[in-house]
Amino acid sequence: MPGTNLTREEAQERARLLTVDAYEIDLDLSGAQEGGTYRSVTTVRFDSAEAGAETFIDLVAPAVHDIVLNGKDLDIAAVFRDSRIALKHLQAGANELKVVADCSYTNTGEGLHRFVDPVDEQAYLYTQFEVPDARRVFASFEQPDLKATFRFTVKAPSGWTVISNSPTPEPENDVWSFEPTPRISTYITALIAGPYHAVHSSYEKDGRSVPLGIYCRPSLAEYLDADEIFAVTRQGFDWFQEKFDYAYPFAKYDQLFVPEFNAGAMENAGAVTIRDQYVFRSKVTDAAYETRAETILHELAHMWFGDLVTMEWWNDLWLNESFATYTSIACQADAEGSKWPHSWTTFANSMKTWAYRQDQLPSTHPIMADIQDLDDVLVNFDGITYAKGASVLKQLVAYVGKDAFFQGVQAYFKAHAFGNTRLSDLLGALEKTSGRDLRTWSKAWLETAGINILRPEIETDGNGHVTSFTVLQEAPALPAGAKGEPTLRPHRIAIGCYDLDAAGKLVRTDRIELDVEGERTTVPFPAGTPRPAVVLLNDDDLSYAKVRLDEESLRVVTEHLGDFTESLPRALSWASAWDMTRDGELATRDYLALVLSGIGKETDIGVVQSLHRQVKLALDLYAAPEWREAGLNQWTEATLAHLRAAEPGGDHQLAWARAFAATARSPLHLDVLQSLLDGTQEIEGLAVDTELRWAFVQRLAATGLIDEEEIAAEYERDRTAAGERHAASARAAQPSEDAKAEAWASVVESDKLPNSLQESVIGGFVQTEQRELLAPYAEKYFAAVKDVWDARSHEMAQQIAVGLYPSLQVSQEILDATDAWLDSAQPSAALRRLMSESRAGVERALKAQAADAAAATA
Repeated sequence: MPGTNLTREEAQERARLLTVDAYEIDLDLSGAQEGGTYRSVTTVRFDSAEAGAETFIDLVAPAVHDIVLNGKDLDIAAVFRDSRIALKHLQAGANELKVVADCSYTNTGEGLHRFVDPVDEQAYLYTQFEVPDARRVFASFEQPDLKATFRFTVKAPSGWTVISNSPTPEPENDVWSFEPTPRISTYITALIAGPYHAVHSSYEKDGRSVPLGIYCRPSLAEYLDADEIFAVTRQGFDWFQEKFDYAYPFAKYDQLFVPEFNAGAMENAGAVTIRDQYVFRSKVTDAAYETRAETILHELAHMWFGDLVTMEWWNDLWLNESFATYTSIACQADAEGSKWPHSWTTFANSMKTWAYRQDQLPSTHPIMADIQDLDDVLVNFDGITYAKGASVLKQLVAYVGKDAFFQGVQAYFKAHAFGNTRLSDLLGALEKTSGRDLRTWSKAWLETAGINILRPEIETDGNGHVTSFTVLQEAPALPAGAKGEPTLRPHRIAIGCYDLDAAGKLVRTDRIELDVEGERTTVPFPAGTPRPAVVLLNDDDLSYAKVRLDEESLRVVTEHLGDFTESLPRALSWASAWDMTRDGELATRDYLALVLSGIGKETDIGVVQSLHRQVKLALDLYAAPEWREAGLNQWTEATLAHLRAAEPGGDHQLAWARAFAATARSPLHLDVLQSLLDGTQEIEGLAVDTELRWAFVQRLAATGLIDEEEIAAEYERDRTAAGERHAASARAAQPSEDAKAEAWASVVESDKLPNSLQESVIGGFVQTEQRELLAPYAEKYFAAVKDVWDARSHEMAQQIAVGLYPSLQVSQEILDATDAWLDSAQPSAALRRLMSESRAGVERALKAQAADAAAATA
């Protein structure tokens, strides 16, 4: 869509010129059940710093009927083009603009999304505005630093409920008139409308009562565990209000589980939207509940950091997301009564693994990215913005001290409430409370790209006593194409010393905390002390760095990885092994052997499930092709054995059932799946419920053992939105040319699928055992991807560009084809970035396959 890309310079100029006071937005959604378009009337009052000045307001709409500036009708054809309405001859001081338009419902998860539930055939609406999509619903100055108040008036169908940022009023003649919001940014305004099911409660503290609401579609109401969600929410309220020393800043707090949501959740002020897959229809492991709780707490933290105080421009998106991630994990780890005190283990196991992967791509960038325009930020919701940023905040807390950190945060909220800030505002507050000069720290950590590697160098005498101990720091070259230079950074780390006790368990016997700077840092280790069995750098996961074990520690860990008594050092060791596998330093067959030797002792279910995913990925992409099938068979046999041996009805049994379903391959394995599905075989304690049935169906479809008729019959058992997605994925997974052609056409050659179904079809289409069947689509992909990118909305185009890239065709030919495409297609910077990241995945797989093949002959 031409003209939709706002630049930083344009935003700065508009912010210099304008102060926005208030919006009044009148929407007629009475025809939402039928879809199409809806009437949007926006009145916005703003001040101009100059008489006669010119600026613009943003709007994406198929039709505009009236534009009235300061009482004067403007020529629509002359002033409205693409997504902008030109505003000329502004008055010094107060101005008023009224825009009457027809806006469109979407099925892409952007703007005002409309979904029809197949269960009750009712329409359900919700908005998603981050980054620049409020302009799809009302005319707006679409940038975070032009805050204003917002008064919504909505006409809706009879029997519906309408929720927004302000408390929900009683409707009059199906018209819902909301009170104005506090001053907030456009991207955190929200409207959710439909015949939603609601559960209400309140949060009571110090004489104040905050109304709480939880909403979902009626077809999910029987699965909604509202008491559990309220409990996590209240825990977050308690912890954040204490740590931030600032009362919750809005009038109420609603959490709305909405369909076909692209992200995990969105921090709309007082009206958080959350993907409704978090309303669990079937049994899930505790790791899923932990992830949901972290999402709930992440969005609640945003009410202060992001909504109360908001970044001036998207350069500080990382700080917005990283702060919410860090504090949500800290709350889970530290809050009284938390069910997940091990949450830093989960963080090390999942979030930091994501960060390390992202930081080794050619698109790696400083945490504080240089965001020049909206296209830049749209592809920047990545592992650096969230996970590396949160890791570095954890490092910062260790560097300045937890008390000083939160004292600085408290001063920051009080100084900038309902305003906009830059990173320097937060760092300045932290410098005052900690006494630390953070300019050097910031330059090293936030303004440079890439990762460091820490290695121990330990020398001993003939009696096994330590004579010297040094931490070596490396800054590897950045990936080809990445901007910047390798940088050695200051690290605050803990070093754990572990020995085997009489029961064969690895227990920590000593902990040393110190600052690591430069290439070599001497560790104050008393001379003559016996060498520990395992020396673990970055124990407690305080810093952000890839860690390697010395030869003796690696030997012990390889034999006893499952014997650490604590979950975090196990997770750090698993993460190190996985990183070495991705880097080609540990052969895939050796990684598989390591996992098989230790996973049976792993108690943390989140770590177990991550290992399941990582082993499957390694075998599919990093194993030498000639050994791959043997490795997959070995893994599949192990998954079935663990499934049969697991505690009946427990989380591990369910996790192993899903791992087995993801890899079952031989006639014997597939017969087990089929018999579990049809009930002719049972495993004690394993409930083959709706979601697990679909996992079995999709695997059987991908191996050609279930046809269209049987998929349709399964959908008849589960005629829900989730069932529709699963059936679409199963159809696309079938190993036939017709199934692939139909799936491809529905995604690439048509734009009719909604976001969730498109995602499901892509997920089914790409099957690792179908490389030969999918090979012809590589050429089709390169021929189509640029046109798709130019024609579709960002979310839809990104799903296709990333999801259909021929990543399974691990070959030099795919690298060459990608390079040729990049040279000839002249893609936008955003598409170029996504393509270079996908290409890097193939390049990494080639390297790892070579390492695995070499291990076979070593």
